[in-house]
Amino acid sequence: MAPTVVGYTTRVSKRLQVVLSDPDLERFERAARAAGLTLSEWVRQVLGAAERESATGSIDAKLAAVRAALRHAYPAPDIETMLAEIEEGYRDASRP
Repeated sequence: MAPTVVGYTTRVSKRLQVVLSDPDLERFERAARAAGLTLSEWVRQVLGAAERESATGSIDAKLAAVRAALRHAYPAPDIETMLAEIEEGYRDASRP
């Protein structure tokens, strides 16, 4: 009988220390309890949400890219034709 091989991957965690005033800590603990989370999990979720909401890149650069794109006439069919072409592509891809 061949031996069983089990592979493990470890996830490296880092500790983050944040200095808070007592009133801030108490507010955050209340918010975590209200959400039914530990303070650590509540902080991870809040930091993750803040990261997703933060804008990346220059607003001016984004607007310049949109304005440049608007100067071009890209050929595109009406939505019904476009959806029919997509569906046809799905059908063709499923054929042997």
